[in-house]
Amino acid sequence: MKIRPIILCGGAGTRLWPNAKNHQAKQFIDFGNWTLLGKTLERVKAPLFDEPIISTNSKYLKQVKKHLKKHKIGKFKIVLEPVKRNTAPAMLSTALIKDIPNEQPLIFLAADHLIEKVGLFNKAIKKQQKKLTQNNIFIFGIKPAVPSSEFGYFLTKNINGNNKVSKFIEKPKEAKAKQIIKNRGYWNSGMFYLRKDSIINNFKKYQPNIYRNCIKAVIKAKYKNNVYHLSKQSFVKATAKSFDYAILEKTKDINAIKLDIPWSDLGSWKEICKMYGRNKHKYFQKKNVFHRPWGSYVNLFNGKEFLIKELYVKSKGILSLQKHHHRSEHWVVTQGKPKITLNSKCFTMKLDETVFIPLGAIHRIENPYKKPVKILEAQIGSILRENDIVRYQDVYGRVK
Repeated sequence: MKIRPIILCGGAGTRLWPNAKNHQAKQFIDFGNWTLLGKTLERVKAPLFDEPIISTNSKYLKQVKKHLKKHKIGKFKIVLEPVKRNTAPAMLSTALIKDIPNEQPLIFLAADHLIEKVGLFNKAIKKQQKKLTQNNIFIFGIKPAVPSSEFGYFLTKNINGNNKVSKFIEKPKEAKAKQIIKNRGYWNSGMFYLRKDSIINNFKKYQPNIYRNCIKAVIKAKYKNNVYHLSKQSFVKATAKSFDYAILEKTKDINAIKLDIPWSDLGSWKEICKMYGRNKHKYFQKKNVFHRPWGSYVNLFNGKEFLIKELYVKSKGILSLQKHHHRSEHWVVTQGKPKITLNSKCFTMKLDETVFIPLGAIHRIENPYKKPVKILEAQIGSILRENDIVRYQDVYGRVK
C-alpha cells in the first residue's frame, strides 16, 4: 500500500514578521522562484506516495490551489479548518476522511520545511513501513548541525533493533543543547509517520474530547470540488493542543527514524540567511556587487519586503555610524570577528553569532583585525533602499 502524505499548511509565519500587520505565511514566501510548499509538493510526487491531502484554512485556499496547479498535481484532497486548534485536531480530522483505508500508512509533513537529500529521506520511510502497527508512531529526528535553542530534541534507547524514544526536551538553552548532542540527541523535526488506525487508537485513548469532536466535524463536513469544509460547530469544541503535547507525551510506543540530512524549517532570519549563504552560487550575480570604501556588498535576493545581502568588510574597514527609518536588520557572522556598535553597547561577534538591529537603532560594523569579515544580512521592511541611511559619523567623509 502506498503512503498517504498529509501536508500541514496552516502556519502564519509570525516569527519572521513580529511587527508586520500583513505578514506573509512562511510556506508561501518566494525565496527565488521557489516556495517551501512548492518544494514539499515536489517531494510527494515520488512513486512511494499516494495523492496528497493538504490541511489548511480558507484564508490560504487560493494559494494552495495555485501551488497544486503550478506543480501539476491533479489528484488531491484539501481539508479546511474553520478555526485554529493547533496540530492535534488538524492532524486527526485530516486522517479521518473516509477515502483513507484503516491500515494505510500516513506521513505528516509540514508545508514549510526545507529537506535536502530527498532520496535518503524516502529510503528511510520505505525501510520502516513494515514496522508500522495499529498503535505505534514513528518520528523523524535530524542529526543536529549545531547546538540550537530553536528546536526541540529527543533521546533514544536501542530496544530490539528499534530506536525507542526515551525522552523529549523542548527547546533547551544552548549549554543544555550541547549536553544533549553529546548524549546523541536528535532534533525533533515535527514530521510523523503512522497508520490511520494508530492515530485513531491513540486519540481514543489519550484525547477522547479531540477524537469525539473531530469525528463529528468530519461527518458533518461539506464536501465540494475535492475540498472538505469541516463543521465549525464541532471542530471549535476540540481542545486546542499540539500533537506533541496531546499524544507524544502520553504514549510510550514511539520510534525514531534518525536522519543525517540537511534540514531546516527556515523559522528565523538566521536560518534564511544561512540557506542563501549555502546556495550563494545560485543567487550571485556580478551586476549586484557594489564596492564601498570599507569593502563591498552583494545583493543575493530581493524578496517581498526583505532583502538578503552579503557584506565584505576589509581589514581596518569601518562602516558609518548610522540608523534606518524604514527597516530592521538581522546579521549572521560567517567569517572574521567584527566589532559591533548597537546604540550604547559595543561588542565583538564570533563565527555563526547573530544580532538583531531594530528599526531606528544606531549601529556600526568595524573590522579591527587582519582577516576580512563576512556578514549575511537580512533587511526587513517596506522600503529597502540605500538612501534609507542616516549617518552620524563616517571616517570616509560621507556625513553631510
